[in-house]
Amino acid sequence: MSRTNRARLAAGCLLGAAIIFFAGLGRPPLFEPDEGRYAEVAREMLLRSDLVTPRNDFVRYFEKPPLVYWTTAAALRVCGHNEFAVRMQAALFSAGEVAITADLGAAMFGLTAGLLGGLALALSPLFFAFARFATPDPALAFFITAGLASFWYAARSPGFAARRARLLMLAAAAMLALGTLAKGPVALALAGAIALAWLIAQRRARDAIRLPWLGCVAVYLAIAAPWFALAAYRNPGFLEFFFVHEHLHRYLANNEHQWGPWFFIPVVIGGAWPWIFFAPIGIVAMRELDAGAASAADTSADAHADVAGGRPQLRAAILYLELWFAIIFIFFSIPSSKLGEYILPAMPPLAILCGLGLERFARMPRWRARRIAAAFALINLALVVAVTVAAYAIRAPVVATLRRDALAAAAALASGALAAFVITGRRRDRPAAWTLAAPLAIGAIVALGALAKAREDAAPFTSYRGISRVISPYLGVGCVLASYHHQIQALPFYTGVREVLVGYRGELAPFGDSPDAAPIFLATDPRLAQVWRARSCVIVIANRADVPHLRNLLMPAPSIIGCEGKKIALFNRPVRWFPAPPPACAGEFATSDGNPAK
Repeated sequence: MSRTNRARLAAGCLLGAAIIFFAGLGRPPLFEPDEGRYAEVAREMLLRSDLVTPRNDFVRYFEKPPLVYWTTAAALRVCGHNEFAVRMQAALFSAGEVAITADLGAAMFGLTAGLLGGLALALSPLFFAFARFATPDPALAFFITAGLASFWYAARSPGFAARRARLLMLAAAAMLALGTLAKGPVALALAGAIALAWLIAQRRARDAIRLPWLGCVAVYLAIAAPWFALAAYRNPGFLEFFFVHEHLHRYLANNEHQWGPWFFIPVVIGGAWPWIFFAPIGIVAMRELDAGAASAADTSADAHADVAGGRPQLRAAILYLELWFAIIFIFFSIPSSKLGEYILPAMPPLAILCGLGLERFARMPRWRARRIAAAFALINLALVVAVTVAAYAIRAPVVATLRRDALAAAAALASGALAAFVITGRRRDRPAAWTLAAPLAIGAIVALGALAKAREDAAPFTSYRGISRVISPYLGVGCVLASYHHQIQALPFYTGVREVLVGYRGELAPFGDSPDAAPIFLATDPRLAQVWRARSCVIVIANRADVPHLRNLLMPAPSIIGCEGKKIALFNRPVRWFPAPPPACAGEFATSDGNPAK
């Protein structure tokens, strides 16, 4: 396949993914705690004009490197102080990853497989969700994917001797350096392990010696090292905290987010549905092609191109994708502390397998394809039944709120599967793979639209933009804004006021002894009561369950000025509503003059 066709493919996938990921990107409020935290750190970088020392609530905060903060700060400067700017980096990195995945799949198995692989990645629920969520994980996944793709292209040259191969290796080093600045040395560790394992398995271990090590190390250090050096110079103890506490300790001993080694199995299956159903077909197809079982008519011309040492590209590609997925999957399954987004760097090889599986499915004999399509349709119908039962059996308020969205998503996926089954059964000649992929893609787009709607509907349970807007007019100069026994990470971003934490340190606990942290911690209730009496303006955000206790503790009696979800905003001055109190604060929470109800 010509590089021109692949470039057009990558550009088309980039544009299509960007349209999907950017649509309505700024509508939902910032979710707690992650989006609020990353937004506020970026805002404070701009406010203090300090790109070296990240700060959260104006406290030195070194849990993550700065690249995502930098990109978010740039977006805030260009696009304004809003949710769209905060999430822009995730959408851009994710769209770029879709383009790279499609190009890599096309280089390995042909244009159709690459294009379908890019489609499968962009329309996978897990990937779509985090393409629209402000965390460093999409950036890490992008740079690992870019680095491993560059290595693959370079490895097709014997001994990495060609000039283009060496340039590609330098590009890979640059990508991994940027990945290190995005989320730490895990980018280098994972990509390096995958590349080395593949060379050894291909009996090309000697080629590892022939890599342009000097140039790669120089490029990596030139990009990654300056920030670490400056941060360590300005902040004694930073290197030990970052590398030992935040990486080694959290990987080996952290008990946060405890899950068993099975955790990523349902995450991968659900996060890549419906496309993952076709991954086994892709695996079998690759094995058949490698063994020579497929006919020449069914084999893409560029699937037999040779690489170094005369080894078929197909066999090398099979192994590369398998190792890519397996090493990342195993690495993140070992510790007990894990989150679903950690598996994002393993999604591209899985998506390529799904794309190849769809292509091979379209070429199967009619009877075999019909059986597989029938099984696929039945599984999706069972999914609708399961979601329906769960939606009405679980009594939690958030489930009731999201019930319609969940049912709409499941129904859309089932409709796409049924359409694919009908097309498979009525075909006379072998249809193009796109004929079968189109109804699945339409169903997935509708389902992902329902997922985006669910995120907006869940806002009262997971975000506090509303209460921030309500209290902002009360926050004059010198006003104290405090959170009681919790931290709302987005509160300073929305209000522009530093958040004081009462009886709680949370994410800031490791940095609590630094001089810039002292003003924001009130350790005890008596200390809060003292500040409440002494200052002319104090607002406390508390959980509803804590309000009765605070009514007895705080004098003068607090006024309730705003509510959202389980949070109540208490004010130490009397307030008269105009024209009326917020509906959520009426009834049992406040009287019409703003004073607490008796």
